[in-house]
Amino acid sequence: MLSDVALDLPVRPVLPGLVAALRAAGSAVLVAPPGTGKTTLAPLAVAGAVDGRVLVAQPRRVAARAAARRMASLLGERVGDRVGYAVRGERRSGPGTRVEVVTTGLLVRRLHHDPELAGVGAVLLDEVHERQLDADLALAFTVESRSALRPDLWLVAMSATPQADRFAALLGGATPAPILRASAALHPVTRVWTPPPRPVPPPGAGPVDRVLLDHVAATVRRALRERAGDLMVFLPGVGEIAAVAGRLADLRDNVDVLRLHGRQDGGEQDAALRPGPRRRVVLATAVAESSLTVPGVRTVVDAGLSRVARLDLARGLGALVTVPASRAAATQRAGRAGREAPGHVYRCWAEASHERLPAQPEPEIATADLTGFALELAAWGAPDGTGLALPDPPPPAAMAVARQTLRTLDALDPDGRITSRGRTIVATGAHPRLARALLDGAQRVGADRAAEVVALLAEESVARPGDDVAAVWRRLRAGTDPAATARWRTEVRRLRSALPTRGDGSAALPDDLAAGLLVGLAYPERLARVRRSGGTAYLMSGGTAAELAPGSALAGADWLAVAVADRSPGAPTARIRLAAALDEGTAREAGAPLSRTDREVAWSGTDVVAREVVRLGAIELVERPLSRPDPEQVAAALLTGLRSVGLDLLTWTPATRALRERLAFCRQVLGDAWPDVSDQALLAGAADWLGPELAAARRRADLARIDVAGALRRLVPWPLAGRLDELAPERITVPSGSRIRVDYTDPGAPVLAVRLQETFGWADAPQVAGGRVPVLLHLLSPAGRPVAVTADLASFWRTGYRQVRAELRGRYPRHPWPDDPTTAPPTRAGGRRR
Repeated sequence: MLSDVALDLPVRPVLPGLVAALRAAGSAVLVAPPGTGKTTLAPLAVAGAVDGRVLVAQPRRVAARAAARRMASLLGERVGDRVGYAVRGERRSGPGTRVEVVTTGLLVRRLHHDPELAGVGAVLLDEVHERQLDADLALAFTVESRSALRPDLWLVAMSATPQADRFAALLGGATPAPILRASAALHPVTRVWTPPPRPVPPPGAGPVDRVLLDHVAATVRRALRERAGDLMVFLPGVGEIAAVAGRLADLRDNVDVLRLHGRQDGGEQDAALRPGPRRRVVLATAVAESSLTVPGVRTVVDAGLSRVARLDLARGLGALVTVPASRAAATQRAGRAGREAPGHVYRCWAEASHERLPAQPEPEIATADLTGFALELAAWGAPDGTGLALPDPPPPAAMAVARQTLRTLDALDPDGRITSRGRTIVATGAHPRLARALLDGAQRVGADRAAEVVALLAEESVARPGDDVAAVWRRLRAGTDPAATARWRTEVRRLRSALPTRGDGSAALPDDLAAGLLVGLAYPERLARVRRSGGTAYLMSGGTAAELAPGSALAGADWLAVAVADRSPGAPTARIRLAAALDEGTAREAGAPLSRTDREVAWSGTDVVAREVVRLGAIELVERPLSRPDPEQVAAALLTGLRSVGLDLLTWTPATRALRERLAFCRQVLGDAWPDVSDQALLAGAADWLGPELAAARRRADLARIDVAGALRRLVPWPLAGRLDELAPERITVPSGSRIRVDYTDPGAPVLAVRLQETFGWADAPQVAGGRVPVLLHLLSPAGRPVAVTADLASFWRTGYRQVRAELRGRYPRHPWPDDPTTAPPTRAGGRRR
């Protein structure tokens, strides 16, 4: 077929070698820079040398259609003759088609249906470096199919970036596949570095800074002045395309400002790819990075940003995050300017920062929701991917979450193998969650309505603008947006064909509730109840807080089934992007697997609460008090309260505190045979030392009635219990006959506070702990004020007493102040001075 094409592109000299390598080894890697013609000429060369149809797999629908049209035009034919294409919901090929361009997702579907790919002679996997999930699966499945079933199948991996060795090893196994390299593009591209005039905040989860968007628009105007031909402008998303288009609105008298992105229908995309009568500025997302030649483009303006999905595994929510484009992506984008003639690329960042960009884009497998990916692996018979030619293994945490989701959908059995229901889900060609809503919802709302709502959710672009699923559904039915309606109806027909029956519930629910039910069946963990009547704050059944956008028509709905929500890193709540209002009964029906009734006995922060709670996930629906809670659970809750609030929940009388201090003294002085009565130890062992009193308690007030002193005494081993009063006496009898309490607050120095006159006749201070520890005497004046502190009473009588006597005898003349206190009689009260 290549002989029918006169076009000479840089890849052409390499193609005979490619065919020879395939004849010898059956697989090969073709590395060709942007603009060299690999996407259009290589399939034609292979088709002319192999029996059977040639499948060319492209990651994007727009690229698949464009590649097929380009090859057909080179052959002077219509699409559908020798060259055709197939994308989801659309196919143009016939019995005479030799080259068929398909999306990687569609190739995966065909491999599931027919692993041998009967009638196919070769598979060319284009743009393998982009590392989308479907592309990784298509590569892995095709390699295994060739190895196990079709050794005659030719397999080529094509890439515009130099990762050849990696893919050669994957394709060839023990012997790497041959690598063929094309020369650089025919036309040079000159780089122009145009950083913003002032610093721009780094990209993230929020909108792109308007300063950068202003700068991109200004750079477009500059390029229009300085260069000839059409311009292609790379921006991260549809919102930024609209923003820059608005800034260029005044150019439309002389320039056509067009948009190119994945949310458009095929006709709109095709219009952006055709040359026009006037000069054009094509504002594009990453869909235009590769496999596309846009006629007339001589200049590229690159904002330097990409938008990627990030999955919050804990919440099951995704967020679209704006990141700096990789160097490989920048090279791809620049190549759009050199396809037909020398060109220029205006890069909206500084040359010095270019080398700090990541070399390659992050593979989708590292960040995306892997639910569908995991089901595809299970359907292929390799649930964990072991043994498959995957460029990277899937992250274990993300795979664990994906498998759990699939088990809740009954798509996998407990061992991770696919179930019959799982195969039915795979056959729908929709995300497993949407397939579940389609299959189960059809029985409740009817097959037609189920297909319509699920198609709306699958083709998310048709839902914009607006965040109300039911309102969008009505708008699509009315056909007010013909392009969106056409895309939607195509997907409806495809999904409807996957359902064998109409279902038996076509009139059971009104449309609004039917929409809510279907969304809830797909995303039961996103069923949400308003936090405050009439508000915009919601709690989702998965436990995540969420907010409606200001001005949402859904504000005030008591219940929502949330189809799309995202949570920016660091944000306290998720933002609801698309949802359907429903009532509690429908929410309970949709979220039935999440429904449970819990009998809870727990510490609430101030007391024990015993209740029965009906929940939908994290949402509490009904609460009732428990009249006869389990005593063991009550005791456990009281223990929790004791450990969270502290020992002050118990009643500590002075005598009880004194006992605890005596026990602490014994442990410190006499060793670990005595119990540890520190806060930490008492709280840790509360279930033991509080014993039957705790078991009998039912509420906080019961804790305050526990005999703590008796409980503490139970801690003392019985051989020691009888010696406590001997070793750490509660009171000591002084010479006056008074029994005075000993203060053990400081376990290292027990204190006896006693009036000086009551110690007359004492030669030495008393000792405790079997004579090991002297008591520290706080000697008091007749008024009870400390006048001396000593543990050596004999020394005090010799040296300190004289000074105390001299200072106080005049102040307290009615109290005795003898010359020799060691022989004087002690006294409790005042008397005649001698």
